[in-house]
Amino acid sequence: MLDQKIKKDLPDLLIKKEFLTKRQLEKALQKAEEEGKELDKVLVELGYLTEKEIYQVLAEELGFDFIDLSTLEINHELTKFLPDNLARRYNVVPVKIEGDKLYIAMVDPLDVNTVDDILLMTGLQVETMMATESDIKKYINKLYGSTEIAEADEIESAIKEINVEDFANLELGDLEEEDISVDKLREMVDEAPIVKLVNQIIFHAISDRASDIHIEPWPKEVVVRYRMDGILHEIMRVPKHLLAPMVSRIKIMSALDIAERRKPQDGKIHLKYEGRDFDLRVSTIPTVNGEKVVMRILDKSSVQLGLDRLGFMPDIKEKLEWLVSKPYGMLLVTGPTGSGKSTTLYACLNKLNNGSVNISTVEDPVEYQIQGINQVQVNPKAGVTFASALRAFLRQDPDIIMVGEIRDHETAQIAVEAALTGHFVLSTLHTNDAPSAATRLIEMGIEPFLVASAVVGVLAQRLARTICSNCKEPYVPPKEALKDIGLAYTEEEIVFYKGRGCDVCKGSGYKGRTGIHELLIVTDKVREVILRRGSSNEIKRAALEDGFKTLQDDAIRKVIAGIITVEEALRVVYMGNA
Repeated sequence: MLDQKIKKDLPDLLIKKEFLTKRQLEKALQKAEEEGKELDKVLVELGYLTEKEIYQVLAEELGFDFIDLSTLEINHELTKFLPDNLARRYNVVPVKIEGDKLYIAMVDPLDVNTVDDILLMTGLQVETMMATESDIKKYINKLYGSTEIAEADEIESAIKEINVEDFANLELGDLEEEDISVDKLREMVDEAPIVKLVNQIIFHAISDRASDIHIEPWPKEVVVRYRMDGILHEIMRVPKHLLAPMVSRIKIMSALDIAERRKPQDGKIHLKYEGRDFDLRVSTIPTVNGEKVVMRILDKSSVQLGLDRLGFMPDIKEKLEWLVSKPYGMLLVTGPTGSGKSTTLYACLNKLNNGSVNISTVEDPVEYQIQGINQVQVNPKAGVTFASALRAFLRQDPDIIMVGEIRDHETAQIAVEAALTGHFVLSTLHTNDAPSAATRLIEMGIEPFLVASAVVGVLAQRLARTICSNCKEPYVPPKEALKDIGLAYTEEEIVFYKGRGCDVCKGSGYKGRTGIHELLIVTDKVREVILRRGSSNEIKRAALEDGFKTLQDDAIRKVIAGIITVEEALRVVYMGNA
């Protein structure tokens, strides 16, 4: 992945080198923003430059040699010097070896952390060259084998290498603390096969773009499942005797107490894969069959997302940008757990984080760390709650405040007061739609006149699976499904799409997710309804008169645009299963 500064400098560099005209650049930038794509990818799509030309320009500017990996012969001897797991983790390939000097090709040769890690792990001097991202991925698969085959082989070999006798008595559900010393257990789970098995489970999940890893103890085996595009998929089953070493290895990685097996624990793992930084939020809990582990995968690069990458329709995005530019007031984001509320808040903060404002956040937990923003972790034991942090922020000369969630009257009261005293406040609420947010605050004990004055807008959202672009094809949806989402079957001018199912989407027909949104702006009509304690339905009717588009409207627009299927619109919006 290219460094953000390099990407920022790319347009000026291409103009300077006369690879692009200003008109072409403007067209490419507009397309990149509208479609939420990286500029370099759009330039290639439009046919203005090839990927190789872009990287050759960058390599020359940065003072590195560019190598065309497609012309390089495969030398399997090089895999001795850079193992498969390192190549995939850091997204680099070995090019040649001269004495104790290893030449590697990478996307961003300025990534000194990656270079240092490879130097330490291989014990060789490292020289860097620049290659395209797509060439590196292809070359890795040629040199080491395809990702899926390699990962399956790694996992299978790791399981075979584990000495069954070592772990036969380590059933976590039955293990007593005196049965085995912690030092002995630590020694056993630090052995290469267990390390390899756990690493492959994690890296396989990341390469499959999973959001969560579930390691679930069953009576006679352990089931590993990944949550991909919001749905859990079983990935593998491993022998039950491997549960203990797997859980203990994960605990060591996340700095948890491996001797504590009767209480839930929470921790975090930091790692790098294919040149990207990830955090894994780890949660363990004892069950009747042993300890269950869930790891939430947080891609730290996703925190750099802008609003243009979250699936907003142009009209909603324009209104949202107008709202977040206000000097004071409260913007609420609502939706069920897992609907992308935090990602949207971070995207808003990225837009506001221009170096000229003081931004403070209180979160539970802090999922991503953002440079230039003061982030506080909730810690009830130390007396740090949403409410206490908010009070402290108001003594810190804030411009913008983000509260992870408004859960109680005290937090709501302070947040509203902050919004009314010259601060812009962002937060989340658990409501099903945007009109319900105002009534929820009133139910918490906030006076209607304060709600009407403080809240400037409410964004409700869901996440829907997008159609796989690799196997997308037209189809005719069932009449009942069209009727259920409010589209007449006679609308023949509409072409509906679905995914046929292919290797890219693992047969599901879906790849990736997009947001389904409704944005309620508190207009004078809406404010009047709030002031007289009107119901959420009355608020909705008033908003509709001012052009409010519901979640259902947005889902229909994305169906018509060929982004999501009719069935997915029904599942997410109409059946309430976000």
